[in-house]
Amino acid sequence: MSNARPGTALKNLRKSNGWTLVNVSDRTGIPASTLSRIENDQISPTYDLLLKLSKGLSIDLAQLLSMASIEPGKGADQPGRRSVNRREDGETVPMSNHTLRYLSTDLLNKQITPILCEYRARTLEEFGPFMRHDGEEFLYVIDGMLELHTECYAPLMLMPGESVYFDSRMGHAYISRSEAPTHALSICTVPVAVAAVHTAASRANRNAVAAKSIPAAARPDKVTPPSDRSRKRRAGS
Repeated sequence: MSNARPGTALKNLRKSNGWTLVNVSDRTGIPASTLSRIENDQISPTYDLLLKLSKGLSIDLAQLLSMASIEPGKGADQPGRRSVNRREDGETVPMSNHTLRYLSTDLLNKQITPILCEYRARTLEEFGPFMRHDGEEFLYVIDGMLELHTECYAPLMLMPGESVYFDSRMGHAYISRSEAPTHALSICTVPVAVAAVHTAASRANRNAVAAKSIPAAARPDKVTPPSDRSRKRRAGS
C-alpha cells in the first residue's frame, strides 16, 4: 500500500501542458486557491474533486492517484484485462475524518471505481460538507456501524454485512457509530460522459501508435492517386 500523491500528479500534469492554476480552474470549476492547496499537499482531494479534475482535464482518475506509469493500451475496450489487488495494494488518500484506499489503479478507463474506506467522523459537523458526485454508489459495511446521511432520506444505520445502493448525485455523508473506525467497501460508477471521453482518448492514442508502426510507403496518404499512375505509364510509353 502506498500513499497517493494527487497533488504532485496534478502539478506535473499542469506543468507538462503549460497550464496555469487559473487554466485548470476554468477547465474543472475548482477554485484556483483549492487547486494550489491540493498541489502543495495542504489538503487531500475528496472523490468528487478527483472526478472534477478527471473530467475537466480529460484524464483517467487513476493517473491522479498512481505515480507509476500506466500503459495507454489498458483501456475499457481491451478484451480480457484484469487487475489483482493483494492485501497491501492500493493508493491511499488520507483525510481528517476518513481515509480512502483506491484499488486497481493500474487500469485506465474503468467502468467502476472500487474504494476501501475507513470512516472516523462521529458527527455531521466533524464530517463536514455533504459529498456529491455524478453516478451511483454501492456501499458494503465490512466492520463497525455506519450511519449514512443523505439529503432525501432519514439517516440509515448499516451493520456489518449490510449494504446500500444510491444515487450519488444526492448529497451524502458517513458517520461511524462504533467505538472504532468503521470500514466499508465503496463501488462508484464512472459517469457516462467521463467514460466516453477517456475511451475516445484511449482509442485515439492506439490509432496514433498503430499509424507510426505502418511503413510510410504503405500509408493511405502516401499512395499515388490512380490518375498520377496513368500519367506516369503514358509518359513511359
